[in-house]
Amino acid sequence: MAIFEEDALSRPRPQPSRHEIGQPLDLLSVHELDERIGALKAEIERLRIDRDAKAASRAAADAFFKST
Repeated sequence: MAIFEEDALSRPRPQPSRHEIGQPLDLLSVHELDERIGALKAEIERLRIDRDAKAASRAAADAFFKST
């Protein structure tokens, strides 16, 4: 006798749309973990580029105001 109308193993499990820091990882496959690692590395690089651009802008402003 089935407790559920549909077998739990035959239903696809819902996939989180993005990675959230601290979320449980035990249900993710190696492939899914690799995809998240790649996405996080790309995000880190995007953050570094933006940080460097802002630091350069700040340095230029500091240099301008020190010269006047």
